[in-house]
Amino acid sequence: MKIFTENEIKQFVEVNLESIEAVEKGFYEFGKGNTVTPPILRVDVEEHHGEVDVKTAYVKGYNMFCIKVSSGFFNNASLGLPSGSGMMLLISAKTGVPQAIFLDNGYLTDVRTAAAGAIAAKYLAKETVKNVVVIGAGTQAEHQLTALSKVRSIEQVHIYSRKIENSKRLAEKINKTLGIEPFPVESLKESVALADVIITATPSREPVLKGEWLKKGTHVTAMGSDAEHKRELDLEVLKKASLVVCDVKEQAFRLGELHHAKSLSKESVVELGELVVQKQNGRANDEEITVCDLTGTGVQDTMIALYAYQKLTEAGLGTTV
Repeated sequence: MKIFTENEIKQFVEVNLESIEAVEKGFYEFGKGNTVTPPILRVDVEEHHGEVDVKTAYVKGYNMFCIKVSSGFFNNASLGLPSGSGMMLLISAKTGVPQAIFLDNGYLTDVRTAAAGAIAAKYLAKETVKNVVVIGAGTQAEHQLTALSKVRSIEQVHIYSRKIENSKRLAEKINKTLGIEPFPVESLKESVALADVIITATPSREPVLKGEWLKKGTHVTAMGSDAEHKRELDLEVLKKASLVVCDVKEQAFRLGELHHAKSLSKESVVELGELVVQKQNGRANDEEITVCDLTGTGVQDTMIALYAYQKLTEAGLGTTV
C-alpha cells in the first residue's frame, strides 16, 4: 500500500482544468447511473463547533474507489489551525484490499469541491462574467475563485466576510495568484446587485444571501450547506431561480439548501450530472437566475483520489508499506 503526504500531493494536484475534468467525469458517470453512492455518515461535535463526515462512492468500471474522512471544526482559527482536515483511502474494487492512503489534511476535498463549483458555472453561468461576489473568505472561497477563473474570464471580484480583515487577507492572495485586484466589502447588498456569479462558501446557520438583492442573469453556487442546521440562501433566492440544480437530490433535500425549501419538489430540481450528460439543458438565456446547491458527493472524492493516485505514482512518489 502507498502512503502519500500532503506536501507530495500538492506538488502534482491543484485546481486546474485537468482536475476539474477528472471530477466532471465523475458527474458524467453519476448522471448515467453508473455509480454506487451511499448516504453520508456524519458525526457532530457541537461543543467544539465541529463535524466529521465519511463519504464514499464506487464508480463502475474503475479498479479502485475512495472512502474519505473529512472534518470541519470552525473554532480552529482561534487555535491557529485550519478549519478543515481529513484523509482519503483508496480500496481495490476487485479485492477490497486498501491500495493507498492520502494524508492530505482535507486538501483533496478542497480541490474536488472547487472543481464542482467550476462545473456548475460551466453549465449555468453566463458566458460573459464581469462581476463575481464570494461570500466567505476561507480556503474554499479562494479555491472556488481559482476554479471559476478556469472556466470563465473574471473582471472584478468582491469578497465579503463577517470580519473585514479576513476579506482583505483573501483579496491579497487572489491578487497574487489570479492577477485580479478584488474589493473587500463590508456591505453585501450593493455588490450582489451587480454580480453575474455569486459563490457562498460559509458554515452559516442563517441565510447570508437574499433573493431580493439578485439581478437578472445571476448564477449562484451555494456550497456551504452540507448539514441540516446550515443555511446560506433565503427562500426568495430559490423562488426567483428559473433553474435549480444540485449534486445529489437525496442529499440536497435532506441536508442542503433545498432541505429548507418545503415548497420545492424533487421533480423540479435537476442534478448536475444530468447537465453533464445533457439529459437536461442548463442556462437558457442571459436573463435567467440559476442556483446550484452543492452538498458534496463521494463520487467527487473517488475521482479526485484516482486522479491524484495516477499523478503521484507516475512521478514515483509515495511510501510503500
